[in-house]
Amino acid sequence: MSLPKLHVAVLMGGWSNERPVSLMSGEGVAKALESKGHRVTRLDMGRDVAMRLAEIRPDVVFNALHGSPGEDGTVQGMMDLMGLTYTHSGVATSVIAIDKELTKQALVPHGIPMPGGRIVESQSLFERDPLPRPYVLKPVNEGSSVGVAIVTDDSNCGNPIKRDAKGPWQDFERLLAEPFIRGRELTTAVIGGHALMVTELKLKSGFYDFDAKYTDGMAEHICPADVPDEITEACKDVALRGHRLLGCRGTSRADFRWDDERGVSGLFLLEINTQPGMTPLSLVPEQAKHIGLAYPDLVEAIIAEALEDAQPDGARLGAAVQEGGE
Repeated sequence: MSLPKLHVAVLMGGWSNERPVSLMSGEGVAKALESKGHRVTRLDMGRDVAMRLAEIRPDVVFNALHGSPGEDGTVQGMMDLMGLTYTHSGVATSVIAIDKELTKQALVPHGIPMPGGRIVESQSLFERDPLPRPYVLKPVNEGSSVGVAIVTDDSNCGNPIKRDAKGPWQDFERLLAEPFIRGRELTTAVIGGHALMVTELKLKSGFYDFDAKYTDGMAEHICPADVPDEITEACKDVALRGHRLLGCRGTSRADFRWDDERGVSGLFLLEINTQPGMTPLSLVPEQAKHIGLAYPDLVEAIIAEALEDAQPDGARLGAAVQEGGE
């Protein structure tokens, strides 16, 4: 759809661990909208966000927040109560997608391949390993690989893990423990109900953690990925089905690990990010550019879907799950 000139509030910043990334995403979005002739109000979210939005009275809110409370349904519920139109997914979808365990409960019964594992109390790690090494520990409700640790036989955290060892067990009371999947990092963006392509992330060292994602030069993006056609199609299929099953809106990004010694059976979805980054290093804008969708047009496309979609989020989610189960 062709957008009229709008007053857009770009909601960014906040107080999550991903605040710096959100500020970069928001500034990029704001500049893109201004280049298209839209009126933009930049809003660094504070505790007075509802009052600020009521004063601004925008036509639409572009939600460029990452992490809680901007990505977990909290801000979405507030905007629903205020009657505001906003981008990306709504309450129910956001609540489920931000929680890695809830995501598994929603997707695995529909045939989406995800790693096994279980929730553990961090204190229990100082007594014994929850899984055979190597395994991965990650916060249940964080994005951008914040607080992820890979525990191996030769890692410096001890065996069992020492209380004073640096890791997510120092910052989070509960963690998700999953088997470590050897192989390659892949990701697929979904925009406007279409899965775009597969990007491979090759790291100079370590794994694709927060620093690797947002520090220039730490990770090489191979776009499109040099993988067999069956892997490309599998990634696109899983990304799109996950997007629909969760009831995502606008754009999402599916992150995978692929054990290339096992073919399609070695492909596992790790998570679906309902508000992926929009920074200069971000993967969704990169894939969009590769198919000929310039950054300002991508931003407008996300807004266009928000304006078109007037259904309550719960209806979207229920309809999507019902569709996926048929």
